[in-house]
Amino acid sequence: MAILLITIQLFFWLSDGGIREAWNLEKEVELRFDKNQELEERNSSLEAEVFDLKQGLSAIEERARTDLGMISQEETYYHIIDE
Repeated sequence: MAILLITIQLFFWLSDGGIREAWNLEKEVELRFDKNQELEERNSSLEAEVFDLKQGLSAIEERARTDLGMISQEETYYHIIDE
């Protein structure tokens, strides 16, 4: 009876479908959940940016300023050169 109990316990702890695999799967689920949270935050940020670009000129102007170096007529452009 004791040998049978030990065999069952070993199978439960060390087999492919045992508790060790269940722990590994739980860790993987947590990692994927965290990654999904990051991607959802990124998607909502991109969605807000797309909405701004579709609705208003201020977002387009901001994009042109940062990406293309656009300045308005009332502004003066200064280029500072580091030594």
